Amino acid sequence: MTAAAATAPTPFAEHHLTEAERSSMLTERLRRCGLATVSGLPTRGTVLGFVHSVMRLNPHRDSDRDGLTTIHNTSLPHRAQLPGFAGFGNGELAPHTERSSIPRPPRLMLLVCLRPALEGGECGLIDGQAVFADLDAHHPEIAEELAVPRSAYFGDGGGHLAQVITRLGPDRASFRLRLDELVKFSPHLTPHLPVLRAVLDRHRTNMTLSVGEGYLLDNHRWLHSRGPFTGDRLMVRALGDPIPAMALRPGFVRAAARTGEQREPECS
Repeated sequence: MTAAAATAPTPFAEHHLTEAERSSMLTERLRRCGLATVSGLPTRGTVLGFVHSVMRLNPHRDSDRDGLTTIHNTSLPHRAQLPGFAGFGNGELAPHTERSSIPRPPRLMLLVCLRPALEGGECGLIDGQAVFADLDAHHPEIAEELAVPRSAYFGDGGGHLAQVITRLGPDRASFRLRLDELVKFSPHLTPHLPVLRAVLDRHRTNMTLSVGEGYLLDNHRWLHSRGPFTGDRLMVRALGDPIPAMALRPGFVRAAARTGEQREPECS
């Protein structure tokens, strides 16, 4: 945990949306910050109702029949130790992009708490825009290596060859990363991983979710993680793409120092 994460009393309070604000402000928050926290979703039914108002669900291997994924400790250690199944244990999850091993990961990810852990299980959030700006300013050579096409292989035998930073024109980019057994980096990139890990840690903020609380994030910009926990922690997750009415542009705005463009307002 970083010092900032340890001392912040209400992480991401400025992103929080009340019931009345959701429909009018959600798109603006996602465009500007790529993140919004939500509350008032204490049941699977309320979560599903909210999900259908913001995204089109993407079914996948771990999703249930309603399209949501139940995240809890299955108490099957042999399964949790398999690559790609760590989320179904109670151990730590490293920062990652959801479904990074497919050609186009889902744009949105919603995680909501239905039952908190007895101890631990905090969520870590890292803004890829801040990481990219930090690297651009202090380690431009690493930023360049991270953007080399086909320099990282995400997944196992059926994964996807891509890069951590994808440039989307002169002023925008997207971010794809994981730091576990389901990624392999090129020999040119591997020596820079310690610095990358330090930058990620510098921009990580931890938050603890109570019943009905959660966050909706731009999966092409933000990474999230989980601390180890005890108890019967229960989360539900939704992965999908934004409804057309949101009209979210691809990626996020890069730092003004390198593009000459005016930056979007800070998320503060």
